Amino acid sequence: MTTSERERGPGAVGHEPESAEGGGTAISGEAAGRGGETGGHKGEGAEASAGADASAGTGRRARQASGYHMGDVATVISVDEVARQAAEIAEEVSVAELERLARGAPFLSIENLHAGYGKMEILHNLNLRVGRKQSLCLIGPNGAGKSTILHAIFGFNDIYSGRIVVGDGDDRLDITALSPNEKLSRAGIAYILQDKSVFPGMTVEENLWMGGYLMPDPDQAKEAAERIFEKYPRLAQRRKHPAKVLSGGERRLLEISRALVMNPEVLLVDEPSIGLEPRYIDMVFEILDDLQNVEGKTIIMVEQNAKKGLEFADIGYVLVSGQVAIAGTGEELLANPKVGQLFLGG
Repeated sequence: MTTSERERGPGAVGHEPESAEGGGTAISGEAAGRGGETGGHKGEGAEASAGADASAGTGRRARQASGYHMGDVATVISVDEVARQAAEIAEEVSVAELERLARGAPFLSIENLHAGYGKMEILHNLNLRVGRKQSLCLIGPNGAGKSTILHAIFGFNDIYSGRIVVGDGDDRLDITALSPNEKLSRAGIAYILQDKSVFPGMTVEENLWMGGYLMPDPDQAKEAAERIFEKYPRLAQRRKHPAKVLSGGERRLLEISRALVMNPEVLLVDEPSIGLEPRYIDMVFEILDDLQNVEGKTIIMVEQNAKKGLEFADIGYVLVSGQVAIAGTGEELLANPKVGQLFLGG
């Protein structure tokens, strides 16, 4: 790997990129063992209030899938078979179509990218476009290259050719060769890992301060932490508690909040619902909705729960073998019978 552990910063501690892009398989043993991550915390019954704090005033009604998410899983098929069937439904997706989905004004662009790990190329001539304040959800079978896209944007893997550009008009910046620290501090891009990345022995407050480790003055990080406590009272109530006692939903909120300390414009969110029970999944998506539609963040996410991700996102891509196989609005992909059959339980 070309990126040192020090460059990854506190949000990436303990992260090991999958050598062949295992999709959602990189969850830690702790998370896998706990499953719903309810943890028995005596205060967690009130945790949904954090979602209400985040979503109040957005006025946005969640989209609902129609038709292809209502069925049962009558037959279990292998990952390889899903990948094969996904390849069969692939369409020709032009750059012009990607530009249209980004409203003709992409804020973040990936252009003809070839990337991977060492000698293993995962992404093959990949193009991506997302507009400012839009959300894009990446779905697809394991090994399709979903998390590798986020790794490439943030600098966690090797880029062989192509480029990644962020910004508007004359302010567009080629970030292809920047380090993760530079992408956070100069380009305003933050990565929220799918793995647990809180510092368990530190308090909630100290974890937030660590989110500002690139700020020139520690007092700036403390001021940013106070703004986050004002926004999320649930975290404020836990500010002096060690992060290890938080429930799964509270830890996820802390991870998202720590990424906000540097006030990024782009959030890369890897499997936000993984390991959480349904009520906390709803809370997390309400928080992300608020960040996009109230605070104006641009969000690119990978999500194992395709239905939930596409209901949330403005744009959806189906990835197959390191390429975009299908692209459309979230609503279009929810209504697509081919996508529904493979990814929406239809």
